[in-house]
Amino acid sequence: MRVVIVTESFPPDVNGVAHCALQTARHLVDRGHAPLVVAPATAAGHGPDALAPCPVVRVPSLPLPGYPQVRVALPSRRVATAITEHRADIVHLASPFILGVRGMAAAARLGVPAVAVYQTDLAGYARTYVGAGEATAWRRIRSVHAAADRTLAPSSAALHDLEAHGVPRVRLWPRGVDTVRFRPEHRDEALRRELAPNGELIVGYVGRLAPEKQVELLAGACGLEGVRVVIVGDGPSETSLREALPGAVFLGRRTGDELARIFASLDVFAHTGPFETFCQTVQEAMASGVPVVAPAAGGPLDLVAHGRTGLLVPPRDEAAVRDAVAALAADPTLRAAYGAAGRATVEGRTWAAVGDQLIDHYADVLSARTVVAA
Repeated sequence: MRVVIVTESFPPDVNGVAHCALQTARHLVDRGHAPLVVAPATAAGHGPDALAPCPVVRVPSLPLPGYPQVRVALPSRRVATAITEHRADIVHLASPFILGVRGMAAAARLGVPAVAVYQTDLAGYARTYVGAGEATAWRRIRSVHAAADRTLAPSSAALHDLEAHGVPRVRLWPRGVDTVRFRPEHRDEALRRELAPNGELIVGYVGRLAPEKQVELLAGACGLEGVRVVIVGDGPSETSLREALPGAVFLGRRTGDELARIFASLDVFAHTGPFETFCQTVQEAMASGVPVVAPAAGGPLDLVAHGRTGLLVPPRDEAAVRDAVAALAADPTLRAAYGAAGRATVEGRTWAAVGDQLIDHYADVLSARTVVAA
């Protein structure tokens, strides 16, 4: 198959959309298919995409006001040109919002089937950033995804949300995890001594530092005796979080093997954001053999088995986060059991397995188009 992946973000960006698009392209190449990626240009311009396994077409972009790490694509004919010149059999729209909307329109004009991958809770972001606009966000989501031949939701909660808001033709497609890179054997005692010189229990958060992630809910955990909170990531909330989380260690953005070493060196992983359609960092923590504390909302509901691989807590509840961390801090046997169970749970969720599921979705869509044409 010849596949054009139109994505709102792609490496060197570090986020779930970029990572999933990269893994999708890699798997398609591994399986003998021919992908092409269309993505916003980076801040550095149109330099070589060293990490990409396939050609990448960059569309001119501007930084999002107030959040320069996010690039917004400008209007461009390059999307339609890329689909045409690549002779695409199918268009894959990764978290379509701006660039993806143009990809959808171009695919429709050219008669190329499209699969839209839902990855971002725009309605949740509307609540967080403007305190309103959920209905408007859902209207946009519905209009974009209704035009697709199939929408792929990453979790049961996301699938139910989409169907409840009138999005048709929704199927489940979860995310894979690199179980070779993320594994318990990467635990590093020297790193642990550096992060917690007095032998404190290390509680980590990995992700963007932005309002919707509600990382400030770790303030209660920061106040626990014998606990050291470690924050990995960057974003517009970093300055305020340094004030809100006294004693926390901020490591900035980390990636690759270094990130895997940090994950495996944690005692507890805590995620706080209630708007996750999936939550890849929870899965990476589980692959690393680390017990998880996460909100009982969105993607984590599919990932964390409460009382077996971690603890689910009410969303936006600082005291509940603190109490869950305290319970795990007090019981090393429980932490070990949860961590081992988490690793066992995700061992079959490789990107290869999930990528094959995606190819099956493509095949179904192409088959349905063939039947209609006949």
